[in-house]
Amino acid sequence: MKHRIVVLGAGYAGAFAAGNLARRLSPADTEITVVNAVPDFVERMRLHQLASGQDLAVRKLADVFAGTGVRLRLARVTGVDPERRTVAVTGEDGDGELGYDTLLYALGSSVAHHGVPGVAEHAFDVTGLSSALRLRERLAGLGAGGTVLVVGEGLTGIETATEIAESRRDLSVTLAARGELGAWLSPKARRHLRRAFARLGITVHEQTGIEAVEPARAIAAGGTSIPADVTVWAAGFAVHPIAAASGLEVAETGQIVVDRTMRSVSHPDVYAAGDCAYAIGENGRPLPMSCASAGFTNMQATAAIIARLTGGEVPATGLKYYGNHISLGRRDAIFQMVDRDVRSASWYLGGRAAARLKAGVLKGAGWGIAHPTFGMPKRRRRLATAPEGAAVRVAA
Repeated sequence: MKHRIVVLGAGYAGAFAAGNLARRLSPADTEITVVNAVPDFVERMRLHQLASGQDLAVRKLADVFAGTGVRLRLARVTGVDPERRTVAVTGEDGDGELGYDTLLYALGSSVAHHGVPGVAEHAFDVTGLSSALRLRERLAGLGAGGTVLVVGEGLTGIETATEIAESRRDLSVTLAARGELGAWLSPKARRHLRRAFARLGITVHEQTGIEAVEPARAIAAGGTSIPADVTVWAAGFAVHPIAAASGLEVAETGQIVVDRTMRSVSHPDVYAAGDCAYAIGENGRPLPMSCASAGFTNMQATAAIIARLTGGEVPATGLKYYGNHISLGRRDAIFQMVDRDVRSASWYLGGRAAARLKAGVLKGAGWGIAHPTFGMPKRRRRLATAPEGAAVRVAA
């Protein structure tokens, strides 16, 4: 009987991982299935562009995995039973259940409401395709002079505010920051960011926490009202509660707690990659939810799965966080390197050169998704006959 590998989610982590596994493992021994709720690959790093009115290339997952041997199941995951090794799904074909021998959990994250009243009912976000399209439609319906409030001074908030301000110069864009705008950046990069906001006419309310969202305004701490025809919530990410409900060991964030090889510490036949993995980086701190972290964790997870199934030595993939790359519209950006302690280095790259670099990164990631098995070793390894769960040494 073939070893059943099920990958939950076909985002950056899941799609890359499925392609890697398909290229490296013999189809005579393995069966790889990817479960995803929508038929297209979602370029999450570009959703703020989509929301602001730009058109993005559509990549059908059926085309992405054509000829790779990967099976695609279009369905939404509703539960995981790690004791029975099953995944519950629902889709156009109704409810169903998939059995697995090895599970790679890569369901990503969504917007975090933080319990703020009115966010779920009245705010928009750019963490998913449907929500970005909903925001796109709302912005398209705004006339000149309309007001947009972006809540959150992180990467998503900054990129969303600048993209909307550049694409819709007829709108009034405001950003609410709980702290100081760009506080984590080096002094020069921070000045660059502020100049970009000034150039785009974005108003910034610093030290401003939003405590409620209403249809036409947001209420800040102290009762201050900020007018907003549209409020975009970009105040952090949260993972789906499926993992916690399944009995897998999770952190306070709901992320699956994994060891150095991305293997669940409570269930050794389950691996996690991307935003849903609580992985400790080489600096001793949890990796942040980011596309870069998704790349590192999916490479480590797939390497560990392949090695353990084929009786090899598990290699140790680097788990570093190198820096922040922030788009400031289409013609400007900031690339800020960080040190081992995630403190900004004095050097940064800004302007058109940084924008071209960011565009290249996005283009490369998209192309890689469209060709999931390109450039990988052609040797397809047979599964080892060693008993499942046998100890395998991890390379230093």
